[in-house]
Amino acid sequence: METPSDIYQQSIDLLYRCSTSDGFLATPTENTNYRRIWARDGVIIGLASLLSEERDLIHTMRQTLLTLKEYQGPHGEIPSNVDPISGRISFGGTTGRVDADLWFIIGCVEYWLATGDDDFLEHVIPAIEKVRFLLGAWEFNNRGLLYVPQAGDWADEYLHAGYVLYDQLLYLQAQRAICQIHAHVHGSPDHDLLAKADHLKHLIKANYWLSDQGSGDDIYHEILYEKGLKSEASCRNKYWMPFFSPTGYGYRFDAFANILASLFNLADDKQVELVDTYIDNICAHEIKLIPAFDPVIQPVDEDWKDLQMTFSFTFKNRPFEFHNGGRWPMLTGFYVSDLCNRGQTQTARAYSQGINTANAMPYKDHEYGFAEFIHGQDYTPGGTAEQGWSAAATIIAHQSLEGKRLFRINE
Repeated sequence: METPSDIYQQSIDLLYRCSTSDGFLATPTENTNYRRIWARDGVIIGLASLLSEERDLIHTMRQTLLTLKEYQGPHGEIPSNVDPISGRISFGGTTGRVDADLWFIIGCVEYWLATGDDDFLEHVIPAIEKVRFLLGAWEFNNRGLLYVPQAGDWADEYLHAGYVLYDQLLYLQAQRAICQIHAHVHGSPDHDLLAKADHLKHLIKANYWLSDQGSGDDIYHEILYEKGLKSEASCRNKYWMPFFSPTGYGYRFDAFANILASLFNLADDKQVELVDTYIDNICAHEIKLIPAFDPVIQPVDEDWKDLQMTFSFTFKNRPFEFHNGGRWPMLTGFYVSDLCNRGQTQTARAYSQGINTANAMPYKDHEYGFAEFIHGQDYTPGGTAEQGWSAAATIIAHQSLEGKRLFRINE
């Protein structure tokens, strides 16, 4: 039986196999679409590398960020993924990937804060400034929140669009990162930048936790908010809402967003407790793993038809698979980090064991499968094998239990 140290070493070894001179591949397996330098995957793998203190992996994080900078688009957009060998660049599928830009800023500043590499920071600041300008344009109405198109972030084959909470949280962290850069370069804070970040924090807190005590001036659209209170009454004061758009609020539980709300210090103690309770209720299986979204969209549901039409190559979101109730080691790694930050060590160990059990499942001729996700009902591995960010989850969980913090960017 594998020990935690066994699976940890296997995870480190997989990150080395994901490493190239240009940066991290999402996977070393022969999955053409994933065997590229990805912004989102690369930064998450990079965060685990920083925690590992493996010098060569930290260097590969640096190369990942430099490769993304090299292929930055003419308006400032950061590629979703790059194949440096063929020169093929993807900024997304049918729409661009907003979160690629956000993870890039976060990754650059996390790397710099961990290493003190001022030469790197000086080199990437012009790229970060171009991204910052582009993100401001993506607010569209200049009111502080990013508008994210359908398929515009990591949930690219799921039914999310509009003012998506996950992206707003990354936007806040990116703004905090930019504030830290400015203070370092100029020797003093920029009060306009700080005010913008503070405004976004208040917008998130006011608009994504539905409550009868709504926050007045920070409500984005009062009528929309009131509609949300009425139509999504069953979700009120249970968890952070995943998005709203001109047509109303989404209501399914978005695990990544709810975890980040706590990791980025937006949630108060009561909100954290309520989210923990929700997660505990949907993770009752002995293998503790968190689903991407809940509840599962079933063929009898009215949005099933729309979900079936939302895919790039083949339909992945059958019930309990992929984003539609699939359970993700990667997401669970972020949750373990959050639990450790809050001193919930016993619970964190249970979820860490869930990650390790999932990653150790044989899959597609690999003794340690490191599957992309685990089926939400059968607990069998699915998706791509040897997924780098699944290995990153083991490293993040292990190092968080050792007392290390995943994010160095602060308020």
